[in-house]
Amino acid sequence: MSKKLLDKVEYLILLIAEFAVRSKVTEAKAYRYLNQYGALALCDKHYDIMHTLSVEENVETLQSYCRRKGGTL
Repeated sequence: MSKKLLDKVEYLILLIAEFAVRSKVTEAKAYRYLNQYGALALCDKHYDIMHTLSVEENVETLQSYCRRKGGTL
């Protein structure tokens, strides 16, 4: 596995974990929710920008993105 891919995977795991804490759900539920509403694909596509921003800002962005797609967390 390349260093860049490993960094991306680790960052996605961090975002999922922080999203779970903020939303008061399990990490598994947070993963399913983010995947269902396309937020993980968004993170993958825009990783080069997202990893330069704060985790808190990115979690807020993910919550807002999912809500616009019909999510309720």
